[in-house]
Amino acid sequence: MPLLDSDLPLAAAPMAGGPTTAALAAAVTAAGCFAFVPAGYLSAEAFAAELTAAHATGSPFGVNLFVPQPGTIDPAAFRAYREAIRPDADALGVDLPVEPRHDDDAWREKVALLVADPAPVVSLTFGLPERADIDALRAAGSRVLATVTTPEEARAAEDAGVDGLVVQGPRAGGHSGTFDPRRAITDAATADVVRAVTGVTRLPLVAAGGVSGPADVRDLLAAGAEAVAVGTLLLRAPEAGTTTTHRAALADPAFTDTMLTHAFTGRPARALRNSFARRHHADAPYGYPELHHLTRELRRAAARTGDPHRLHLWAGTGWRSAPERPAGEILRELSAGL
Repeated sequence: MPLLDSDLPLAAAPMAGGPTTAALAAAVTAAGCFAFVPAGYLSAEAFAAELTAAHATGSPFGVNLFVPQPGTIDPAAFRAYREAIRPDADALGVDLPVEPRHDDDAWREKVALLVADPAPVVSLTFGLPERADIDALRAAGSRVLATVTTPEEARAAEDAGVDGLVVQGPRAGGHSGTFDPRRAITDAATADVVRAVTGVTRLPLVAAGGVSGPADVRDLLAAGAEAVAVGTLLLRAPEAGTTTTHRAALADPAFTDTMLTHAFTGRPARALRNSFARRHHADAPYGYPELHHLTRELRRAAARTGDPHRLHLWAGTGWRSAPERPAGEILRELSAGL
């Protein structure tokens, strides 16, 4: 049985925080592709509503969960970083949290919901949870996928009992799924990462990262993936919930490259290189979700006021190819020649 139940070997990556919407998921499914529903950042109650709505469509779908993080930020480093970014917050009229905030993204509640009301596919990001959680999700009837970024992570995921892997290359937009946020992430084509992973595991793979057109999809399938997930290319689709500020930046020639930075959330994520990332990357401590909560209202204010230089402009290296067109058209073009 294939990992993803869809006519075409394409999936819409789960883009938490707004870009993935019910309308986007519906358009993806209508195009014969597979849609993921992001659970990240949602309360348990909000996720329950999303899960009910996804089941109501009658189409196969996947859910993405953020695996809880250890939360080891140094309080002094947190305070120093708060002071460093305070001028940015002041410019937007935002009060920054005084103390670090840690949470597990309602992990227990979300797993319980999925055990009681299983999704066809559950993908995991940011590491591996306890084996008992994986076993419970699988026993409920879900195929469980782990997001991995190296062969070593792939072996650990296979040992943990997952059904398949999402192999994320370093050119992907948004958060890296690396198990160790402090490790040095070097550039590599996603196809090369896929080939390296196929050398250590026989689990089926979904490839993600750096897709800019049909040729990339064909290359990833040839490298050993059974499907390809795309995210950045869908950010400007009318069905996406991408903010107006983010959409404009993706089309703005003033932005000339992307970078991996933990300045916004305390975990490495690929974004358009803007002023906030340039000024604060070197000084930012690691610590997710503490830095995510520290900068969250600042970033929301930047989006509301049209300030792209204080907003997390998540984007993969193929962002120049992201069109302002319906999601179905984008996916059908990506499937050309398959």
